[in-house]
Amino acid sequence: MNIETIRDYCLNKVGAEETLPFGPDVLVYKVNNKAFLLLPLDADTLRFNVKCDPELALELREQYEAVQPGYHMNKKHWNTIFVDGSIPSALVKEWIDHSYELVKGKKKR
Repeated sequence: MNIETIRDYCLNKVGAEETLPFGPDVLVYKVNNKAFLLLPLDADTLRFNVKCDPELALELREQYEAVQPGYHMNKKHWNTIFVDGSIPSALVKEWIDHSYELVKGKKKR
């Protein structure tokens, strides 16, 4: 899995858009004008942040070393996923889907 794979996967979701609200070094994928994935372009190791159910977030952090509390995010609701090959791509995509579904259900007024 690489940046292009993640980018394409996010953009293929219904209503998803790619934005750069924090400058040119962080891609932010949104649905209903709310972020579901943040992807820094200048990181040494490929990583991204996704929203997660708080209980599941803790379970994933315990189970996978490559899942850490969300970098620069609310640690209760966000995880940082390090794409280092230790987690199957299908599982990473499930976590992206989970984040998208959590955010999609909440429309910004």
